[in-house]
Amino acid sequence: MNRRYFLTLLCCIFISTALFAAEGDPISLQPTLIDVPTADTLDRYQTSFLTRAYDHGTVMETIDFGVYPRINIGVSLAAHELLGSSSSVRVLDPDFQVKWKIYDGNLYLPAIAIGYDGRRYGYGYDKNRVYTRAKRYLDNRKGGYLTFTREIIIPGLHASAGVNMSDFDFDQFYGFAGIFYTILDQVSLMMEWDNIHNMRDSRWNAGARFYLHPSLALDAAVRRIGRGNESERILQIRYVTTF
Repeated sequence: MNRRYFLTLLCCIFISTALFAAEGDPISLQPTLIDVPTADTLDRYQTSFLTRAYDHGTVMETIDFGVYPRINIGVSLAAHELLGSSSSVRVLDPDFQVKWKIYDGNLYLPAIAIGYDGRRYGYGYDKNRVYTRAKRYLDNRKGGYLTFTREIIIPGLHASAGVNMSDFDFDQFYGFAGIFYTILDQVSLMMEWDNIHNMRDSRWNAGARFYLHPSLALDAAVRRIGRGNESERILQIRYVTTF
């Protein structure tokens, strides 16, 4: 199938799904910051549509479903060089994600969740981390992870931290941590330290989340801060609804 026909069909499916959805639910939970997963999960029958635009004209669409209480599943699909004037648009392999919140937390202990995130970013880099349209990714998938989330110090300030192993390689454990602070219920500030294994591979990300509507939020962020040509600006928009 021609790529353009495939992308058109895919957009029609996403748009049709959103049109038949309910009016929307307030975005009261934060399943992810920028790249760092939290222990929050969507409620049963709740659905999140997330569109992310990032480096080299890539657009990724992610849909997550609350299929059971505390359990979310989702699928992601990206089109590389979709934005801009490139004639070599490439539809990347789909990825999936799942999360299970195993503990709600209490006054003293954080909420806990385990999951798997197969999404990868930075397509087209070679082994020397140079963009050459190679069939490699700059960032590996997070893979299996364990995450903890809790409000700390002051109201509205939440912290998440955990460990992950890409492709379930038990010899390669990574860490991640992030903070999230909501200001006046309209803007949230986010900062992350992700992929912590060594200083070269770890990533500092920072951004802001703007609540345009109770069901709609827009994120503007910078990833790989201080990495020169590897740094990137991203925009993503999330819509939450119920079926």
